[in-house]
Amino acid sequence: MRPLSVFAAMLSASSVAAAPAEAAPPPSIPEVGAPALAALGPNGVGVIEKTVVDKGAVDPLGTLAKGELVRADRTMPLVIWYPAQVGPKDRRATYRASLVSEPPKPPAYFTVPALAVTDAKPAGQGYPIVLLSHGYNNDPVMLSWLGENLATKGYVVVAIRHRDPAITDTAQTPATLIRRPLDITYVLRRIRDGLLGPLGDTTRIALAGYSFGGYGALTVAGAELDAASPAVKRLPPALVDRYTGNGSEAAALHDPAIKAVVAIAPAGGAPWAAWGGNGLSAIKAPLLVVAGTADRTVGYDPGPAAIFRDAKGSDRWLLALKGAGHAIGTNPAPAEMRGTLWDFDWFEDRMWRKPRVNSIALHFITAFLDLQLKGEAAKAEYLAVPSEESDGAKWESDDKRYDAVSEGGANPTWKGFVKDHQDGLLLKHLPPAR
Repeated sequence: MRPLSVFAAMLSASSVAAAPAEAAPPPSIPEVGAPALAALGPNGVGVIEKTVVDKGAVDPLGTLAKGELVRADRTMPLVIWYPAQVGPKDRRATYRASLVSEPPKPPAYFTVPALAVTDAKPAGQGYPIVLLSHGYNNDPVMLSWLGENLATKGYVVVAIRHRDPAITDTAQTPATLIRRPLDITYVLRRIRDGLLGPLGDTTRIALAGYSFGGYGALTVAGAELDAASPAVKRLPPALVDRYTGNGSEAAALHDPAIKAVVAIAPAGGAPWAAWGGNGLSAIKAPLLVVAGTADRTVGYDPGPAAIFRDAKGSDRWLLALKGAGHAIGTNPAPAEMRGTLWDFDWFEDRMWRKPRVNSIALHFITAFLDLQLKGEAAKAEYLAVPSEESDGAKWESDDKRYDAVSEGGANPTWKGFVKDHQDGLLLKHLPPAR
């Protein structure tokens, strides 16, 4: 049972509710002092929702319940952010969603202020595509910080609403080991079949995922499930035999055409060991792992740091926030989610300010995707830091401004960071093993 925070206990329910969500800026707008590439791009943002149906799909949840293969239609709502023509008088959207509350309370409903305008006219076509997968039992609007920000920079972001079983029902969790990558591969097929029309370039697709979405992204990018994994062994033989090793449908979990992968606090490592000792080496796409070194949900090492090391077939980077926990992949907590510690912890880190976390992640994700999907070679300079640890860098520049920004090169600070604002980070790089 999660206790109430001292601060939350001091507030009445009415005082929390009185703070409107609209008072906060959209989470996609980085805070002052953010590293350079976190800034919004030149485009406005449009948002639309679509629904796709995978008819007669394998139903892992039904199979888990019955012990034999079950099929059922799988309906998946999508939230799509895209570069748009937006004017100052256009009305911005407000996102609405809910999360499981601490039992036996009913779901907690919340709103998120948007930068996007619903059904806005696209600014162009042929944009690279990022398919975004949320955390377990989360909602796509919790990642609007990333989806909207990337859309301003010329990306189409397609976020799946996966409709996971309740996070409090752990008996059903194993089924999502198969369901999550199947959701992603189905939506990828629909995208390549014309779901976005001329808006997106289907030859340039990246995957991004937070927590369980990171597990899904890594698996779809090629990581092979291990039948001996403690997590995979909880599945019925009908699924284990089908989707592991030389199983008849193992290839259905993967998409070899993916150009890049961003995994934020990814699940799937120890103690799950979903891919065993060698499964991650099958990933060939470039990979950026973002993690907190104090993550109590998926760990760090073992955990995301081991995922980074074991993805030996990939050109890969690990960005680690020292002392950060698991909630590094979501928006800041909306006003409605600040009344109890359970609700608050869906969104906020115990040590780091969330706007700071989001801004740092945006900076490096932008550099990585611009390099891998747009071929902007100059962005590699932001990933080639002078030292793996950011702490203690000294400013060596003639620029005396308080908010001076590093240009890299001979300057030992990380390129794009504001003077004296880069401590607490690690950035490691490993090339593909030969």
